[in-house]
Amino acid sequence: MRAHRKAAAGCALLLALATAGCAGQDDPAGTADAAPTAPAESSGGSTGASSATAYAPYVSATTASANDTAGSPATYNLAFVISSGDDCAPRWNGTQDVDDTSVASRVGKLKESGATVRVSFGGASGTELAAACDSASELAAAYGTALDAAGSTQADFDVEGDELADADSRALRSEAIALLQEERSDLEVSFTLPVMPSGLDSDSLALLASANDHAVRVATVNLMTMNYGESYTGDMGEYALTSAKAAHTQLREVFGTSDADAWRGMALTSMLGVNDVAGETFTLDDAAEVRAFAEEKGIGWVSVWAAFRDTQCADDAPATDALTTCSGVEQEDGEFGTAFGT
Repeated sequence: MRAHRKAAAGCALLLALATAGCAGQDDPAGTADAAPTAPAESSGGSTGASSATAYAPYVSATTASANDTAGSPATYNLAFVISSGDDCAPRWNGTQDVDDTSVASRVGKLKESGATVRVSFGGASGTELAAACDSASELAAAYGTALDAAGSTQADFDVEGDELADADSRALRSEAIALLQEERSDLEVSFTLPVMPSGLDSDSLALLASANDHAVRVATVNLMTMNYGESYTGDMGEYALTSAKAAHTQLREVFGTSDADAWRGMALTSMLGVNDVAGETFTLDDAAEVRAFAEEKGIGWVSVWAAFRDTQCADDAPATDALTTCSGVEQEDGEFGTAFGT
């Protein structure tokens, strides 16, 4: 997650939630002439501007947390599938086999409430599969193996850091996802991307244009509303709303869709509590503000990094613990999840 970071022929199927005619194939900010088509339903997302915004926190795929179920999530984002660093084999956090029986047991328990699971590929650390695999077919097979192991039809691609700017892995990833969707017509794809109060940067827009060029059906663009830089020391909730508004304008242009459908094809992920950027603390009041905004706009889903941090740090805990195992703010266990899942 970001806080730890470092023209197809014919008309491309764009946002599965908010599809329209062809966006400009050479210009990532191109617009469509055709009217939007009827949106499709998305797991873990809103099915209309008047529908409730879903809650889909990021959780560890390998280790249970007492706060995983806070807020009654509709979907769990399982973090993260990457390469071990020297091959195209998908592994949880680069170390654990995706078909490990302990992970399968954990996924089964997460689904007991009726929630679904979304496999998140990438993240801020390790080697992304798109940088390790040699061909689109090999990469698509790796993605499919991880999805099958989790029993999931939802794939999240968290692309950041060097891989976001790398044109080769960008094209390979898009081609592989398109191949996978040819094989799996029900595969729902989201891209998790960094954002600033000014909106998505040129690399993120290039990634979305590449997905468009390869006819990838994108259900959701999930904005990492965090890590703006040390000059952003104001209200983190307000920054999240400003970022969402700026990105909304961009998504309308990229995908040539309606105002409402662009909101519905968006998700927002916050870094709860204390961040590793000086001056960034996302409070419970910020969570309530973001949740209310998401419901007002009909945003598909909201999320946090991460459910296992949704607890107050012990009095004697090292300050660094707030970056990994707790929030660093005063709170009840699971209180951020409750605020986002309300």
